[in-house]
This record gives sequence, structure tokens and C-alpha cells, in this order.
Amino acid sequence: MPDGQSPPPLTDVFGRTVSYLRLSVTDRCDLRCTYCMAEHMTFLPKKDLLSLEELETVAAAFIRRGVRKIRITGGEPLVRKDIGDLFDRLGRHMGEGLDELTLTTNATLLAQHAERLYAAGVRRVNVSLDTLDPVMFKTITRLGDLQKSLDGIEAARQAGLKVKINTVALKHQNAAEIPAMVEWAHAQGFDMTLIEVMPLGLTGEDRVDQYVPLFEIRDQLADRWNLTDEEGRDAQAGPSRYVRIAETGGRLGFITPLTNNFCAGCNRVRVTCTGRIYMCLGQDDHVDLRAALRDAEHPALALDEALDTALMRKPEKHEFAIRERGEAPALPRHMSMTGG
Repeated sequence: MPDGQSPPPLTDVFGRTVSYLRLSVTDRCDLRCTYCMAEHMTFLPKKDLLSLEELETVAAAFIRRGVRKIRITGGEPLVRKDIGDLFDRLGRHMGEGLDELTLTTNATLLAQHAERLYAAGVRRVNVSLDTLDPVMFKTITRLGDLQKSLDGIEAARQAGLKVKINTVALKHQNAAEIPAMVEWAHAQGFDMTLIEVMPLGLTGEDRVDQYVPLFEIRDQLADRWNLTDEEGRDAQAGPSRYVRIAETGGRLGFITPLTNNFCAGCNRVRVTCTGRIYMCLGQDDHVDLRAALRDAEHPALALDEALDTALMRKPEKHEFAIRERGEAPALPRHMSMTGG
């Protein structure tokens, strides 16, 4: 590339420009949610993971190519040793090409990290929380203590972080509790998003027993409350489609990978903790960025070339489906491997 010329933005063959990176820092988690992981997981050797320095190098390469938002994911990102150092490093890019730095977490460790995250430039977090019932929380997570997550959420609030609650709708476990969760979230001033179960990885559970189409949940909520579809750019940003609930005064989003494909406006890619870039959560095609980092004579040039290759292979859409009992997952890799 000629000196002084900025590299082009990351645009795929369908004209979609990637401005959002989900960067995983670990495949490990301190919970074992039944829709996400098997009870007994085999995790990656730590030597296979990108170092904190390599993770920052990857992030910087994306920022140079026009990515404005980075979400740190896992597994549970806060179990990664010295994770605060990475947020400090990435926070230096805020206002220098990066508009937003955030993370998705189960909040079990958030109490000890919230103030440092805010100091690094994080202003909001997504918290995965599927129930407010301690017994059901233990059932869904297999390992969890609800109070730790609630304490983490409160610590985030005290630190000045805006919280959004993400809830996976589960037919026989939390579907009946969703109205109460919406009321609780909105009473706290939190937005909330409901998510359909995604058929990724073997978990020891049959997803036919878990999956509930979100249009059914929305219809039930509409019988209870007045829902108004939000319009405008913010309402259509990303996979969520938001409504405003008159009675609670809050926003509720719906992410529907199975019942309402949202791929036409996809502006994101995912990079795993081992440096694989997946251009689509629902496809298995990937490009190895770790090789560019570690093996190439000129890593920065090799990274740019790898990103160009990846974008040319970004598919038009995913092909998620849950059709019948005993059906194999759409992809064998777990969500924790890819990074949520």
C-alpha cells in the first residue's frame, strides 16, 4: 500500500462493511450453561491462545480497517488471567479509531473488575442472565450461584457501567419467568434482549426440548403489555429488533436467528482466542490470523491480506435450524469456542 494511504474498509462481496469485531480471549468459563456447553468440557491448551499482546495487535489491525466497536467475549472473558491489562491496552485506542469497547459476561467476576473496566473506557456491558430463581439458575448453569451474578451487576452499576441483560429463552426452564424478568430489568433501568437457542455444539441436552420461537414469547407479552416497535438506526443496529413496553417504560430486544434471519445487515466478524476469524457464526469457514502473526515475515501486511481473504469469503447468511429430536447441531463447535 502506498505510504500515507489508509487501508480500505472491510467490505464483503455483498456490500456489507464490517465495523464490529467480537474478539474472544478464552474458551473457558466458570459456568456450564446447558444450552452452551457440555457438563464436562475439554478446553484448549493455554499455549494455543493468543497472548494479550497478539490480541491487541489483531484488534489494532481491525481498527485500521474501519472497525469502530470491539466486544470482548469468551467463554467468560473475565476468567482470563490479567484480562484487565488487555482492557487497558485496548482502551488507549478509544477516540483513535475506536468508538466503543465493551464485553459480554456472566457477571460472576464482574464485582472485582467493574471499576477497572470503567477506567479503561468501557461504558456498558452485556450480562448473560437466564433466570432470577436461584434454584433454576443452578439448574441452567450447572455450577452457578445467582447471587454472585447479581452482585456483579450491582457493582457494574455502581462503577457507572450501563448494563443490558441477555436472556436465552428456554421452553421448559425460564419461558414462564420472562415477564417477571422483563419487569425486574426495566425497574433497574436495564435494557433486556431475548435470544433464541442456537444449535452450536453438543451440550448433553436436546435443543428440541429447549427451543421456543420468540414470536410465541412476543405474542404472550403483547397480550400482557403494549409493545411498540422502535424505528430508526438504533432500533435496527445489529441482530436485535427492539420494542418499547409502555407499562414498564423499558426496551426489549429480540434476537431470532432461527425464526427471522437478520443476516442482510450483518456488520460483524468473530475472532477466536486462537486467532481464527469466523466470518459467520453459523458457518464453519475461517481464516487463520495466528499464522499471520507468528509465521509471516511482515505480520502487519500478512494480517491485512488475511482480513481481505476472510471478507471475500463472508457468506450471505447462516443456515441455523432446529427441526427434530436427536438432530445433530448445525456446527460441532461450541459457542464458547467461537466467542459469543
